[in-house]
Amino acid sequence: MTAQEIRYKNNDLLLNTEEEDQRKTTSMPAKQTLTMIAAAAKNDALGKDNDLIWHISEDLKRFKRLTSGHAIIMGRKTFESMPKALPNRTNIILTKKKDYQPEGAIVARTVEEALSLVEEDTQPFIIGGGEIYRLFMDRCDRIELTRVHHDFDADVFFPSIDANKWIIVTQEDVIATNDQPYNYSYLTYEKK
Repeated sequence: MTAQEIRYKNNDLLLNTEEEDQRKTTSMPAKQTLTMIAAAAKNDALGKDNDLIWHISEDLKRFKRLTSGHAIIMGRKTFESMPKALPNRTNIILTKKKDYQPEGAIVARTVEEALSLVEEDTQPFIIGGGEIYRLFMDRCDRIELTRVHHDFDADVFFPSIDANKWIIVTQEDVIATNDQPYNYSYLTYEKK
């Protein structure tokens, strides 16, 4: 599949609102749980040339299901990699770029400002890219990581997860199919 085909399929899934039905995650936490959500390869690859490097439709559907109805915090490059703001979410863009005014999103200049914008949300999500993940790693309570069991050539990487600070609480393994050629696992980490 070409990079353009991957981008088209990924954007089609992310922007299609038919399946969302304004659903929330199945269990709402009693207090705010700041969650980092990502799909990273075995070598921690996230993307290349401001694009995802694979298409896993079930993972994108899971991303939509988990983040729908919540705030999502991302960097400017991640936001610009999408055709528009993701529907049914409060899109917050963390950038130092002056006079940046994206359509359908709120701009924050600092981590603290971004966090103040999500105070009322019990389940805000950090959705990337690599630098944003690094900035929020110590502030997050949970990581929802799809680990793609393959190495990819990339220019953006997920930060290392310190096993002394994080523990895997659930794991679901998915085997490759004809439609999706990579084995992958859904891993949920929580802070120790």
